[in-house]
Amino acid sequence: MSSSLPPTPTLSASHSGIPSRLLPKATKAKSLIYAGKTTPDTIPRTRGLALPQGISKPAFLSAISSLRAILGGENVEINDGELKNGWYMEHPNTHDMMPILSSEEFVASAVVYPGSVSEVQTITQWANQHLIPISPISLGRNLGYGGSAPRVRGSVTIDLGRRMNKILDINAEDFTCLVEPGVTFYALYEEIQRRGLGDKLWIDCPDLGGGSVVGNTLDRGVGYTPYGDHWAMHAGLEVVLPQGEVVRTGMGALPGNNTWQSFPYGFGPVSDGIFSQSNFGIVTKMGMTLMPNPGGYESFMYTFQNESDLAPLIEIIRPLRISNILENVAQLRHGLQTISVKGLPRTTYYSGSGPIPESIIHEELKKTPTGDCTWVYYGMTYGPPHIRKYKTDIIDAEFHKIPGCRKIDPSTLPTDEYFWSRDKIAAGEPDLEELLWTNWVPNGCHIAFSPVSPIRGTDASKLYELAKNRHAEAGIDLMPAFCVGLREMHLIVEIVFDGKDEGMKKRAEKCLRDMIDDAAALGYGEYRTHLALMDQVASTYSWNDNALMKLNEKLKDALDPNGILAPGRCGIWPKRYRGRGWEMMQTGAGSSEGNGVAPSPGEAKI
Repeated sequence: MSSSLPPTPTLSASHSGIPSRLLPKATKAKSLIYAGKTTPDTIPRTRGLALPQGISKPAFLSAISSLRAILGGENVEINDGELKNGWYMEHPNTHDMMPILSSEEFVASAVVYPGSVSEVQTITQWANQHLIPISPISLGRNLGYGGSAPRVRGSVTIDLGRRMNKILDINAEDFTCLVEPGVTFYALYEEIQRRGLGDKLWIDCPDLGGGSVVGNTLDRGVGYTPYGDHWAMHAGLEVVLPQGEVVRTGMGALPGNNTWQSFPYGFGPVSDGIFSQSNFGIVTKMGMTLMPNPGGYESFMYTFQNESDLAPLIEIIRPLRISNILENVAQLRHGLQTISVKGLPRTTYYSGSGPIPESIIHEELKKTPTGDCTWVYYGMTYGPPHIRKYKTDIIDAEFHKIPGCRKIDPSTLPTDEYFWSRDKIAAGEPDLEELLWTNWVPNGCHIAFSPVSPIRGTDASKLYELAKNRHAEAGIDLMPAFCVGLREMHLIVEIVFDGKDEGMKKRAEKCLRDMIDDAAALGYGEYRTHLALMDQVASTYSWNDNALMKLNEKLKDALDPNGILAPGRCGIWPKRYRGRGWEMMQTGAGSSEGNGVAPSPGEAKI
C-alpha cells in the first residue's frame, strides 16, 4: 500500500473500524482500490453549501447555531468544504461515494451526532420548528444503493452510529441481542467472541461486515446462514416518530416486559413493517435473534459448464431449498465474478471495448483453481457429520444431473481463494472480500439491479436474458448472482462503472432504468434500489391505481405532517413536496431537485 495511505482504523479505535484479525485484508483491499484511482480523493465544491429549498442561508445558519447550543458544537458539523470519498471502511457520511449522478446532487448541508434517544427527539423537534429536512443513517455503508446520501439535497444528516453504538444485551439463553444503530456486524461478532460465547451463538452477516445490523435489517438485507432473512429475524423496535414521540413495538410496549426480543408481535396490529424501507420513523434500538451453533458445518462449491444450465439447475435447487436440504441463502454466481473478485483491473484480461468476450472469460477461468465454467454455486450444510453427509449426498446426486457438473474439492483451493470468504460468511463470521470486484474499472463504483422472483428456471432465464441484453446495449460487463431464499430468489446484478467517466455513468444509469422497466413488464419488482431509482421502482408497484402508494402517503402525512423526515425515501413524498417535480423517473432523470416545497400551515417559518 502506498505510504501516503494511513492504516484503516480498527474496532478498538472506532465503532466503524475493522477487527484487528482482518486488518491485513483491509490493507490489501485499500491498496488495490487506491491503485485504480485516477482522481483525487477529495472533490472540490462548485455549488457551495447545499441549502434545503425554501430556507435562506442566514436562517439555516441561525437554526444550526440553535442546535449546536443544545447538542454541543462538536456534535453538529456544517458540510461546506470539499467532499471526501474514501472507501468502504472510511466512507463519507455527507454524500454517496459511488454517485451515479454528480456528487453534489445527493449531498447533506450538515451532519449531527445524537448521543441518546432524547437527543434524537430534540433533533426531530428542531427540524419541525425550522422546516428543515433530516435524513437518518445508521452507518451509511449502504453502498450501491446510495450510501450516506440524503434523497433531498441540503438535508441535515443524522448520523446515529458515532455516539449510539452500544450492544445493549446479548442473551445466551434466549439467543437474542439488542443493539443500537452504530453496531456493525463486525462489532457484534467480535463481542460474542470476547464474551466466550462463540461456541454457542452465531450471527448472520451480509457479504461485508462493516454495515449496521440495524440499518441492514431495516433495508431488508440478506445474509447467508439459515437466518439469512434479516428482517424476519428482528424482534422489537424502539422508534422516534417524526414529531418526536417514542414508541416501542411488539412486547416492548408492555412496561416491564421480559419477552421483547423473544416474541416479535405483542398484541394488536404489527406496526414494525412500516418502519422498514420507509421514512416514518427513526429506529434507535432493535432486537435480533441469534442462531444456535449447529455443531458443525461444511462448505461446498459446484461449477456448471454451460450458460444454458441455469434453468434446469434452478429447477433442481427449488425443491432442495424449500425442503431445507440446501439450508442457507446460498449464491449461484456467474463465472466472471470468480475473475473480478480477485481485485485486478479488467485490462489484466481484456482491453477492448464492449462486454468482455465469453471466450476470454472461459480462457481466464481455466487458469483458476475453480476451473472453466459459467456458473458457480456456493453452499453450506450444517450439523453433525452424519447429518451433513446425508444432505450432501442428496445435493451431489441432484446437482450431477446437470451434464458437466463438477464438485470442487476445497483441499485443492489456496487459502486466498474467494471460496474461503464465502465459507466464513456462511458460518456467521464477517469478512472483507466482496467489493474487490469494483476494481474491475478505474475509480470503481457500483449500482445494483435487484429484482425478486419465484425459484423457477423460466424466471431465472427471463431475468438473466433481459439483463444480458441491456448490458450488451450499454457495453457493460454483466455480473449476475442469484441469491436463493426459501421460496424466492433475488437476482443481484452489480453494474460496475468508472466514477470519473460521465459517459459510462449515463450508460450505467440507463441500463439499470431499462432493466427496471423490462422486469416490471414481466411481473418482477426490485426489493431494494438506489436513491436515484426509488421513484421509478415505487411506481412499478402500481396495482389498483397506485393503492399502495396512496396508503403510504396517508401514513406519511399522518405521522409527519411537516414532511421533515427523509422526504422521498423509497418514493414516499410528503404532501409539501408532491406535484413539484421531485420524482426522478425514467424520463427526465438527472436532477435530484424539484421546484421548492409548499408552506406548512400552522408551523413557524423562517
